[in-house]
Amino acid sequence: MYRIMIVEDEIMMRNELSNMLKNNGYEVCYITDFVNVTDQLIQEHMDLILLDINLPNENGYQICSKVRASIPVPIIFITSRNSDMDELNSFISGGDDYITKPYNIPVLLARISNVLKRTYKESENEQLEYKGLILYVEKNIIVYNEQEIELTKNEFKILLFLVKGKGKILSRTEIIEYLWDNEMFVDDNTLSVNIRRIRTKLEKIGLSDFIHTKHGQGYAV
Repeated sequence: MYRIMIVEDEIMMRNELSNMLKNNGYEVCYITDFVNVTDQLIQEHMDLILLDINLPNENGYQICSKVRASIPVPIIFITSRNSDMDELNSFISGGDDYITKPYNIPVLLARISNVLKRTYKESENEQLEYKGLILYVEKNIIVYNEQEIELTKNEFKILLFLVKGKGKILSRTEIIEYLWDNEMFVDDNTLSVNIRRIRTKLEKIGLSDFIHTKHGQGYAV
């Protein structure tokens, strides 16, 4: 399930987008505080950003440029501004696509799907690599130094979430919510058990100290 971030200050439009995306199988999050938007986006985990241009404090172009300088997440502009210069500026600032309001829902969904497939077709749909560890997403298998081991669905999802959030501390709450959003129901104790099992399996293939516990904060890789 892809997670899409909506950056839209018009509440009705934001709710419309959110409901439409949820009804089509996406996980949705959104910004409600438009101070330091870039910092909020960099700290979040998402697979795609839908970004308006006309926003309080900073416009969408400025936010897009700053986000792109920090993380490689794809960005689609959705805006009522429809001049050729607006479209050009959206691509200059780093946008992947540009859609004007009012949008056609099937067309919008197709454009979102195309950007996601183009961005993640080689990494998420097949494999992901970090510090020599290869995660085969469709098989729940990990490989390190040519040694292979299979994880349970929960174990693999937890490890995948940590790797996708590499460099950040992910709280226990964030991990549990991520699993719940993917219809995997765990509580705090079950998470601890899964983390221990993942570490044990990583050690079996020669990878120790891959997952770091940040006391009082969460986990990081």
